[in-house]
Amino acid sequence: MVNIIYLILAVIIALAIGVVATVFVQQKMARSRARVIVDEAEREAEVIKKNRLLEAREEEIRIKAEAEKAANSRMSKVQSAEAKLKQRESQLNQQQSENQRQRNEIEVLRGNVEAQAAVVESKREELDAMKRRAQEELEHISGLSSEEAKEKLVESLKDEAKTAAAAYINDIMDEAKMTANKEAKRIVVQSIQRVATETAIENSVTVFHIDSDEIKGRIIGREGRNIRALEAATGIEIIVDDTPEAIVLSGFDPVRREIARLALHQLVADGRIHPARIEEVVAKVRKQIEEEIIETGKRTAIDLGIHGLHPDLIRLVGKMKYRSSYGQNLLQHSRETANLCAVMASELGLNPKKARRAGLLHDIGKVPDEEPELPHALLGMKLAEKYKEKPEICNAIGAHHDEIEQTSLIAPIVQVCDAISGARPGARREIVEAYIKRLKDLEQLALSYPGVVKTYAIQAGRELRVIVGADKIDDVETEKLSGEIARRIQDEMTYPGQVKITVIRETRSVSFAK
Repeated sequence: MVNIIYLILAVIIALAIGVVATVFVQQKMARSRARVIVDEAEREAEVIKKNRLLEAREEEIRIKAEAEKAANSRMSKVQSAEAKLKQRESQLNQQQSENQRQRNEIEVLRGNVEAQAAVVESKREELDAMKRRAQEELEHISGLSSEEAKEKLVESLKDEAKTAAAAYINDIMDEAKMTANKEAKRIVVQSIQRVATETAIENSVTVFHIDSDEIKGRIIGREGRNIRALEAATGIEIIVDDTPEAIVLSGFDPVRREIARLALHQLVADGRIHPARIEEVVAKVRKQIEEEIIETGKRTAIDLGIHGLHPDLIRLVGKMKYRSSYGQNLLQHSRETANLCAVMASELGLNPKKARRAGLLHDIGKVPDEEPELPHALLGMKLAEKYKEKPEICNAIGAHHDEIEQTSLIAPIVQVCDAISGARPGARREIVEAYIKRLKDLEQLALSYPGVVKTYAIQAGRELRVIVGADKIDDVETEKLSGEIARRIQDEMTYPGQVKITVIRETRSVSFAK
């Protein structure tokens, strides 16, 4: 038993000695590996150190080269500046010597001028003395003082100048009348001939045609609810009477009449007619009309070659299609006026584009969304100013009915072309009562003058014949009378185009053979 224990202890001791020996060997190997690693690290560090030293030397060499280069550049600039300064110094020296030479010459000339001035002064004194002696001799010979002679001479020259000026003015006025009338007629006639227009008359009612009278009952609806809904939605009076296959839409707003007409057309074509459907269709048609108004405005501006209009102005131009003035379509009238303005401006050597623009916009005050209490010309001018139109365009719009003073050459052109477009036969519809009243007013105005016997308004009020008594008015007063009547008509009456006043004075001798 004891042997076994000794044996086990021996084995354990042997194992312990083996483990210790193994650890010792491993430590020795680790020391050798560490020494190898340290040696390699030292060698790598030495290599890196050498590389860094080489790079530092190269950088030092590069910096030195750049510094030398910069120094050389600065040195060359300094040398160039020194050369320029030397050149400038030499130029200044030359200029100084030249100035000194000129100064010397000026001094010499000044002395000569002073001497000549003394001679001139002495000659002037001699001339004054001779003039006084001659004046005294003239006064002695004529028996008049110099002031009296001067006054007589001035008076005689005044009379001669007045006579010559009056004759010259008469000649100029006669020539101007002949040339101006001829030239104005030529320009107006050419402008009118170069613009082709339509003469359509618009009314305040629209007739809606239907296929059969059975549709009238469906449009009226039960107890009239459909027609009441349609009238409420459109603002147009719908007249359903015994007229065969026709319904009358009555209203003074052409836009509303067109909305009502298109809505009725869609309702009849669809067949569903009831209040809810009516409101839906009217809203849809109103939107279509608004889009068509904008499209019409754009197309009009493109057709006339007008660019840069504000979108709100384009919309107002499109609304003119559904407005009328005395029965004349407002858009057609504005287009015609714009073309006339461009032609007339070209004939007069002015800017045709500005004239065309002013002609198109001159009546935009008739189609605003609001209705302020202003004349349409002033309202149109304010709208044009609001949308940044040029001052001459705004003035032409505001002055085309003389509400404000005309400050540009385009303004009278717009005024004349507006009158030409509106005064064409058939262009506008005039109420019979207003037409007759205007003729009576013309005749009464002429009859209010003393010496007038009879008056006749002829050619639809475009000419006024005034017959005066030969024993009450002479020929000179006849000419004055026609001018006074023309001025009063211009100031007191409203009329299209122009009115010709003809005053007739005749002497009759009557005898009877018995």
